[in-house]
Amino acid sequence: MPRHFLFAMSVSLVALSGPAFAGPGDASKSGSVVQSGQSEPGIAPAAQPAAPSGARFANYGQVEPLALASPVDVETVPVLKHIASTGAQLLELGEAHGLRSVSARSDDQFMILQIAPDGQAVVGGPQLDLPIDKLMTLASGQVKELGETHGLRGLYLRNGQEFQVLYVAPDGQSTIAGVMWDATGKNLTREQVSKIDGAVPTMVVEKNGSKTLEAAAKADALLGVEHSAFGMYGDPAAPRLWMIFDPYCSYSVRAFDELKPYVAAGRIQLAIVPISILDYETNGQSTPAAESLLSQDPTRMAEAWDHQSFRAPPSQETPALLQKNNRIAEEIGLKGTPTLIWRKADGTAGEIDGIPKNWEALIAEVEGAHHVSAR
Repeated sequence: MPRHFLFAMSVSLVALSGPAFAGPGDASKSGSVVQSGQSEPGIAPAAQPAAPSGARFANYGQVEPLALASPVDVETVPVLKHIASTGAQLLELGEAHGLRSVSARSDDQFMILQIAPDGQAVVGGPQLDLPIDKLMTLASGQVKELGETHGLRGLYLRNGQEFQVLYVAPDGQSTIAGVMWDATGKNLTREQVSKIDGAVPTMVVEKNGSKTLEAAAKADALLGVEHSAFGMYGDPAAPRLWMIFDPYCSYSVRAFDELKPYVAAGRIQLAIVPISILDYETNGQSTPAAESLLSQDPTRMAEAWDHQSFRAPPSQETPALLQKNNRIAEEIGLKGTPTLIWRKADGTAGEIDGIPKNWEALIAEVEGAHHVSAR
């Protein structure tokens, strides 16, 4: 879910995900370099990128610095111009198999990007030494064509309950396992897989009256989260701030870490609402992690998430609870994770998609509204 941009490294076949260029208009919200809110589609343990070709190794085993230059055509390549506008540092990595590669760095995070032939999109991740003919042989019957987007052929690879999206290099001799974003920061991969059953969570309107609740949730995000299954962290008497999160979203983890001091000081109570929207980037791990958290006592959920402890077996009720949370997230128009929600002084719901630029200002607003309502 990219709305702003930041870099996040992901696992397995998903080499790197969540770049620093999902723009403010993107409904999926991937993460951000800073702007109004940082958020992303999800993250897992980092994969180590291979040493760039041409790197020279001294006899004593130390790597000599490899000189890399910035792209000279940033202003004429739309997707590079957009990434550069976020403040990310771009470096040229060369070309292979008809694709040009660059690296993008923001602070201590970076990712490798493959530029689409038309310059209007990128795929996050290094190229894999896996030609399309070998892939089709190895995964016979498990590959679904996603069509061509910005000059790159997309493939949906199913492996048991997990799946992966790959893009084929123009010469067919390599593939990239990753997510594609266009020059506005829109997550194109999510759109491509959205019509495939099970790839992206589907929100179902039930016939038992929940439709009325969902209609109300559209008008009031706070009403939606108040009817969700959630965990609590902090003093129950403190002003409450809600956070909707995917367990594997790195920006949600960052938001949680940055909110801990405010919780410890008794300034807020944090209510956390687990959802699963990143299965398409986490090899199907978001759903079982969210179900595991929902199986915890509400007062222990934050601790389990903080320690990435997702071993608790789901109870019989948790799949339905997770489906309810996912449905509520959909109905309030969730654009990505984390999403922060609170009651403002005028009684309406406040909402921020991603990480705010100023935590102190947000917490002060939550506190102020709480004091007004308590009068």
